[in-house]
Amino acid sequence: MSITALMPRQPVPTLDVALTGGDRFVLGAEPAERFDLIVFYRGLHCPICAKYLLELERLAPEFAKRGVRIVAISSDAAERAQAMADKVKADGMQIGYGLSLSNARQWALYISASRGKTSIGIEEPALFSEPGVFLVRPDGTLYYGAVQTMPFARPQFQDLLGAIDFAIAHDYPARGEYEGAV
Repeated sequence: MSITALMPRQPVPTLDVALTGGDRFVLGAEPAERFDLIVFYRGLHCPICAKYLLELERLAPEFAKRGVRIVAISSDAAERAQAMADKVKADGMQIGYGLSLSNARQWALYISASRGKTSIGIEEPALFSEPGVFLVRPDGTLYYGAVQTMPFARPQFQDLLGAIDFAIAHDYPARGEYEGAV
């Protein structure tokens, strides 16, 4: 099965997931002022994800100042998502759960099979998506996207803040949109 990349300046796939607070996140229903930052994470079993989301939570006020709303999403069930929300003390970001693997594929995320218990003793789900980070404009088009085949070496949120500042200050367009012959 091949993965189809999302294209900058084009509409992103639908996204409708439950949130740990009891609401739902429906992309586009109430767009953020500048961007929705969608962070797909592997799940509670991933210690690198927890560290990554802790950093995101620390920087959440800075994203909010720039008109960016944050949602971190996994295919975990409600209980595991709540455990992750508690672990990272999620306050400045929403934690979504129940992402279907077919929806994950629409977002061009890679899917992995379980290898048993992780280094922190938590069983991996039978199948789960690997990480992805996306900035979506209020009109529902892709501005930035990064997907990974494993949990290591992810985009740094401090760097992303600098990129957002530059994009806002210079009205910088989404790049990577060319689909013609090469």
